[in-house]
Amino acid sequence: MPTPDATHLRQAVTETVTVLTPHTDADWQVPAGTLDWTCWTTAAHIAHDLLAYAGQLTGRPDTGYLPFDLRVHDTATPADLLQVITACGGLLHAALTTAGPDTRAWHFGPCDPAGFAAMGVAETVLHTHDITTGLGVPWQPPQELCAGVLERLFPHAPAGDPARVLLWTTGRAPLDGRPPRNPWTWQAAVA
Repeated sequence: MPTPDATHLRQAVTETVTVLTPHTDADWQVPAGTLDWTCWTTAAHIAHDLLAYAGQLTGRPDTGYLPFDLRVHDTATPADLLQVITACGGLLHAALTTAGPDTRAWHFGPCDPAGFAAMGVAETVLHTHDITTGLGVPWQPPQELCAGVLERLFPHAPAGDPARVLLWTTGRAPLDGRPPRNPWTWQAAVA
């Protein structure tokens, strides 16, 4: 599996928009899967993280997150949220495309572009899974994208179906008789 990059991020965002667009008329105020957030808030969170990662890569802070935030208007519809996700995904895609391999920016330590790409893919597909679960839409994250995330962010994850392992590793589902992990964290920083 290739290390996650800008192409994988674009695939994740495209997948999210494709799977959620037919359901923009549903009630997005329902809980998103096992999260305490609504589907609406979860979609806004995807956009927030994509923008934050783009900011980190272009601003290159080395001690913390840049002091800015994304505010999605309360009147935004689910269709609007998908446009915001697309826009923020485009900004992270551009940041990943222009960052050199030696670029480092803070995410609980120095993180490389591949780490930010993997986190962007993870946030996108995992929270899309949360939203589809909340909306009652059967969907699983794409195997290839999950395999890349596991390789980069969870190097000690068990072998198995990449989507099922990623859902287990992030506390969303049981795996082979093992309960969902809680708490969990990923390893994005590099030495």
